[in-house]
Amino acid sequence: MTGPGSSARRVVLVTGGSSGIGLATALRLARDGADLVLTARSVDALEAAARQCEAHGARVLVAPADVGDADAVDAAAAAALERFGRLDAVVHSAAALAYGRFEDVPREVFDAALTTTLIGTSNVCRTALRHFHDTGRGRLVVVGSLLGSISTPYMSSYVTAKWGVHGLVRTLQIEARQTPGIEISLVAPGGVDTPVYRQAGTYLQRHGRPPPPVDPPEKVADAVVRCLERPSRERSVGLANGIVVAGFRLLPGVFDRLVTPLMRLGGIERVPVPNSPGNVLEPNGPGEAVHDRWNRWGGARAVSPVVTPERAHPERSDDGPVGRDGPDGPPVDGGPR
Repeated sequence: MTGPGSSARRVVLVTGGSSGIGLATALRLARDGADLVLTARSVDALEAAARQCEAHGARVLVAPADVGDADAVDAAAAAALERFGRLDAVVHSAAALAYGRFEDVPREVFDAALTTTLIGTSNVCRTALRHFHDTGRGRLVVVGSLLGSISTPYMSSYVTAKWGVHGLVRTLQIEARQTPGIEISLVAPGGVDTPVYRQAGTYLQRHGRPPPPVDPPEKVADAVVRCLERPSRERSVGLANGIVVAGFRLLPGVFDRLVTPLMRLGGIERVPVPNSPGNVLEPNGPGEAVHDRWNRWGGARAVSPVVTPERAHPERSDDGPVGRDGPDGPPVDGGPR
């Protein structure tokens, strides 16, 4: 790849680069010959990710940063310039989520998830665009979500944040028409086989799971790389995304009646677990991965080795259970057991 958006010998900063879509994207870029700046909150997880990318020949800078901290994002970009002398593209994948009815998710957890996912996006975009304006060129790819175009129960912080992300990116795309050489793309996946669901905070006494059809993170990474090569206003990744968005917009009454039972069936696991903030407040340590354990139609392939919320945060929250009778009690609104 040798065009202006090529990843060959380009320097690309990837947020959320220690696991899931971010790590899958970093590995794809490493194989394509890019030099990488990886950011996430966990130094141990980043160093493990860096070793994987270096095995494909990439030069990698580990730049730990919480995207919710604007100064930390600026510092990561500055470190990239100091190490490589340039920054050609930014891929923003970092996000956090917490499951539960809105009133059951502690305010601290809700606000932290919103800060990481929405304010973090604004911080990364601001840093990237200021640098691109200085150099007159650059490509920014933001990983959004199907949930930036629809709503679903039990994911209020994530839905709120992703709607904001999509609105922000569309605004930036319009503004970028005045700055030739700067391109901004949005990638919107549906269900993806990554650890994010089971590492999320939960106040349902159940882990979340990706709703089918479930795509591998490499498919999303491919869409990200295509946007780096040939920018696109939005690339949707997911067989059912178009149908779901059409139903949400054109048949809202039908959508509202169906979405809750479908979410219980395909978006929430059945095995009880303790309520926990998961990785919303604190990062996971070693043990991050690209994949979790889900097949195309949402079935579990095998036990996943990834760090789950109760491993990372074993404390039990008592103020937001699915059923008020404890972990073996009835799930929310009579949902799946």
